[in-house]
Amino acid sequence: MNLSRLKQGLALAVCALSMTALAAGCGSEGAGSSSENGKQYKVGIVQLVEHNALDSANKGFVDGLKERGFEEGKNLTIDRQNAQADQSNLQNIAQRFVSGKMDLVCAIATPAAQTIANATKDIPIVGTAITDYVGAKLAASNDKPGANVTGTSDMNPIQEQIDLLLKLKPDAKVIGTIYTSSEVNSEVQVKAMKAYAESKGLTVKVATISTVNDIQQAAQSLVGSVDAFYEPTDNVIASAIPTLVAITDAAKVPVIGGEPYQVKSGALATYGIDYYQLGVQTGHMAADILAGKKKPADMPIETAKTLRICINKKDAEALGITIPADVLKDADIVE
Repeated sequence: MNLSRLKQGLALAVCALSMTALAAGCGSEGAGSSSENGKQYKVGIVQLVEHNALDSANKGFVDGLKERGFEEGKNLTIDRQNAQADQSNLQNIAQRFVSGKMDLVCAIATPAAQTIANATKDIPIVGTAITDYVGAKLAASNDKPGANVTGTSDMNPIQEQIDLLLKLKPDAKVIGTIYTSSEVNSEVQVKAMKAYAESKGLTVKVATISTVNDIQQAAQSLVGSVDAFYEPTDNVIASAIPTLVAITDAAKVPVIGGEPYQVKSGALATYGIDYYQLGVQTGHMAADILAGKKKPADMPIETAKTLRICINKKDAEALGITIPADVLKDADIVE
């Protein structure tokens, strides 16, 4: 009888061990493929158009999520879409994300954010590469957006950029600028630039465009009557800086860009935003929303934390401009 009880006890022990091992195995599998609460997340990314600044913000956003524990192939699926600057594409993408019941959408550039915000009031939206959320009617205020949209702003340090222009071209009296008339973010920047430039005794001449095909004509209409160009973070302009610079360099007229990728594409200089780091900031904001720590309505719009002077050395030489030592010492140099 004692032997029978011993066998029974051993059988129960083996069973218990087997159940423990099975439970541990299930837990291990969950930890490798999902977050702490076992949820799989779906995030949509809609980018207005392909160019270096927006591409960098896109990459930074994904890396920012990963830094906070949301990683593709583990607990995150990302649906990446590029609208190629086409409004009908934006609307189709927005509907795709709504019907796909995304947990969150990242909208890169103002028109992308406006389109997805018009399509849903329920899915959290974080924007990046957007200049003015309030002006674009994406947020009630920067401190308290109030609805389902928040994110990071790429508003330029415009006064510092004009000051840099005057250091590089101290005899400048007239500034030209070209921007896309349909881009709210560009209009906001040009308005602020014009006000500051005029306070410094400068005259501003403006030309607007609708598409990249208008840039050559707009540049030629201004280049003979201005001493320098200032270009905002305009998506159409950003994709066609080489076209603009081919005209301005021939006339020995420098271009101050709104962001570093314009300088890498041929503009003379900027004091501007690191779009990759701006994307990382946005990813961190998104992570707080996905984790349930915060809601877009209560999350203030964030501004860029990383600003740098960027100088195109080759363009400076082509223009015959000597960069002052105090500018060079803090600058990133594009050879």
